Amino acid sequence: MIAIIDYGMGNLHSVASAVERLGYRGVIVSDEQELLKAEGAILPGVGAFGDAMDHLRESKLDAAVKRYAASGKPLLGICLGMQLLFSRSEEHGLHEGLNLLPGDVVRFRGDYKVPHMGWNKLEFRQASPLFEEVEEGHVYFVHSFHVKPEQPGDLLAVTDYYQQVTAIVGRNNIFGMQFHPEKSGSVGMKLLGNFLALCTHK
Repeated sequence: MIAIIDYGMGNLHSVASAVERLGYRGVIVSDEQELLKAEGAILPGVGAFGDAMDHLRESKLDAAVKRYAASGKPLLGICLGMQLLFSRSEEHGLHEGLNLLPGDVVRFRGDYKVPHMGWNKLEFRQASPLFEEVEEGHVYFVHSFHVKPEQPGDLLAVTDYYQQVTAIVGRNNIFGMQFHPEKSGSVGMKLLGNFLALCTHK
């Protein structure tokens, strides 16, 4: 069972549908006990960082996600969900994140269009089980803030949008994708499928 964490801010059903299409059972969960039963978990997210952390705290899912991550079972953050894995964000003030990975979420700054929206090519920076039989293809991004990881070893893939932009992160059992894999064609679905395979060793 793959838990899709419902804290009131995420495109849960598109993620659940993608998990089902890949042959796994996706269950939308909103309490710790259901979450801890899962073989893998996905933290989706759309919206503002501070609001998302408020929702996680109100539902006590912030502590639940940390306990889940500490269990060693695979956890994937998608879009805002990836940003929430990090230490803090400057979106609409300074907000503390889950701090599962060290680093900051910062706004794009420059004379170019924000949000970064559209298809951009991935560039893999180091080996990862997520990349098995995956080419460095294009995936779909929509975001105005991007992650600056503190540890170079956590940076698995980047893309270029007037600068190097963090696209995929990972350390041990914790992973994040800034883009939407479920909306990113065959490359995105293969990356998501490789994550799900880690959960169940299918």
